[in-house]
Amino acid sequence: MTDLSTWLDRAAAELGITDARLDNNDIHTLLDLARDCAHEVERTAAPLTTYLLGVAVGRGIETLGGAAARVTELVLADDPTDAGSSEGSA
Repeated sequence: MTDLSTWLDRAAAELGITDARLDNNDIHTLLDLARDCAHEVERTAAPLTTYLLGVAVGRGIETLGGAAARVTELVLADDPTDAGSSEGSA
């Protein structure tokens, strides 16, 4: 079986990403966020949320750590699936 670092290098190369590498801190940040999403929202939220995080980071909107912290705060809120749903309702 391929180890994680080798797999990530292969996947990045396949996607034409040559200038980015995840260090152990980045990996743990993403895995922690995925775990929290899977447990607090629903399982399928994990990969989809980490994708959105990647889009935000890739567009330069936020750093990985900053974006993960903001989304984790949202996930761990009382009801993350209800965020903003009361806006515009009367």
